[in-house]
Amino acid sequence: MEQTGKPQAFTCGMDEMESEIANCSKRNEHFSGHIRLAGINPNCWYMIAKSSDIKERPVRREIWNQPVVLFRTGHGELRALEDRCAHRLVRLSHGRVKDDRIECAYHGWQYNGDGRCVHIPHLASRASLPNCQIRSFSIVEKRGFVWLFPGDPELSGSLAPMEMKEWEDLNEIPSFVRLTCRAHFSYLIENLMDMYHGSLHAQYQVWTAQSLQEVMEAENQVTATYQATTYYRIKDLGSILQLFIPSLRKLHSAPLTVTYDYPNWKSTLGEDFKIYCLICPVNERLTEAYLIHYTSIAKFKSLNDVPVVFRRLLRRALSNVAKRLLANLVRQDVLMIEEEQSAFDKDPVHPPVEVNRTIRRVQQLIRRQAVNPS
Repeated sequence: MEQTGKPQAFTCGMDEMESEIANCSKRNEHFSGHIRLAGINPNCWYMIAKSSDIKERPVRREIWNQPVVLFRTGHGELRALEDRCAHRLVRLSHGRVKDDRIECAYHGWQYNGDGRCVHIPHLASRASLPNCQIRSFSIVEKRGFVWLFPGDPELSGSLAPMEMKEWEDLNEIPSFVRLTCRAHFSYLIENLMDMYHGSLHAQYQVWTAQSLQEVMEAENQVTATYQATTYYRIKDLGSILQLFIPSLRKLHSAPLTVTYDYPNWKSTLGEDFKIYCLICPVNERLTEAYLIHYTSIAKFKSLNDVPVVFRRLLRRALSNVAKRLLANLVRQDVLMIEEEQSAFDKDPVHPPVEVNRTIRRVQQLIRRQAVNPS
């Protein structure tokens, strides 16, 4: 039962919080500082966890220097609050969920899903509660992931998390890899958009970009199309063995399209392969992400006549078939990205020499989206 009584006259920083939200919402000027110092646009949906990560216990996450605690109510509904008890400013994620509220481990203060303190155990039942509230965040579950909106909550309803229609498609076989790199998120985006680094992954015989064909821009997007050669093509179910047996691979040409759909990324290679990268910028020197690789078996029309229950079993059996390959590519990319960040930290004055016009467009998009520091 929530305690009642006339609130006392203090607000635990709500005025500062509302001012911060208002400032984040006003992005009248492009970010003019160094690209490696650019912030994020908070008025977007960001992947912050997999749905399966959030169970009975509170879970701590962070989005651009903002610690967040995620928890489920008794009915399984998700809630997201700033990870800070208003009393002693310790992490709420140390605590537990009780009666659909999160309870601080230190003194037992309890907060509802809106971030309002509704119970303090050592106060009498009719005693006045302090008028304190911590920040809550808009949050949704979609396509197996938890998405958080760190900006103006009034804008969250007019925007949507990244679409990934392949998630429910029984003809698309998914593989998942979690990525962590100790670098600014712009380095990861540039790595994903510059497809001329196929030689880095030569031992895994993935692709080689021959030429950049086209770069297109929209307000929130940059798309680049390369003409590439690749070793992978799905002709029959046995073709999936190419992922494991190099002798089965044969070179052929295919278009390679990569899109920075702010704040995430997606790619297609020919007709058979798609990759999504769902990105969570943790802070200026830490970026987390999930890569989801889809291998299409849509060419096998006969599968459409198979009962759905068996198609689901087949999809489940083949899931993560490309995980090992993806993990090896990620390991190589992260090494390069972190070395780039280290070089910048040692010498931020001398910029690298860039010749791929896609990267310049990507940096312009990041600047348009970034919030200027006050």
